[in-house]
Amino acid sequence: VKKAKENNDSLGGRITCVIKNVPPGLGEPVFDKITSRLGASLLSLNAVKGVEFGAGFQGTTLRGSESNDEIGMDADKVVFKSNNSGGTLGGLSSGADICLRIAFKPTATIGKKQRTIDKKGNATELEARGRHDPCVVPRAVPIVKALVSLVISDFIMIDKLSRFSE
Repeated sequence: VKKAKENNDSLGGRITCVIKNVPPGLGEPVFDKITSRLGASLLSLNAVKGVEFGAGFQGTTLRGSESNDEIGMDADKVVFKSNNSGGTLGGLSSGADICLRIAFKPTATIGKKQRTIDKKGNATELEARGRHDPCVVPRAVPIVKALVSLVISDFIMIDKLSRFSE
């Protein structure tokens, strides 16, 4: 990051987020999946270009027999022997850790000259001035943490309210 800054450039990066102790059954199987709410909220952050859960894109190389998370018992507790689904099954939290990764693009505003066009469509160069982060990932960590906490809290409240109204 320091070298990129010295060269008036920027870098992207990834944040890995593991959400522990999420109760099973949060979310909905179709329109309000826990993965879609988490994904939508994280994709609303500046510079985010992707969100993947569990095995993510690497999971596309597995067969179903390799990808499925085998379920078993440990004493009197349901456990998963793997977590390729990233702690979700069928739109709901499974009780396993929810594991996700968020991809951030490099900051677009850099101090190097870049070719562009002006408002009339004429070729020109732009050289940004001022203070700009060479990488937003370190600043994004607490934001990701807070946003994920809010989404999970919403689901917990919805779950408690629906049980209360029964």
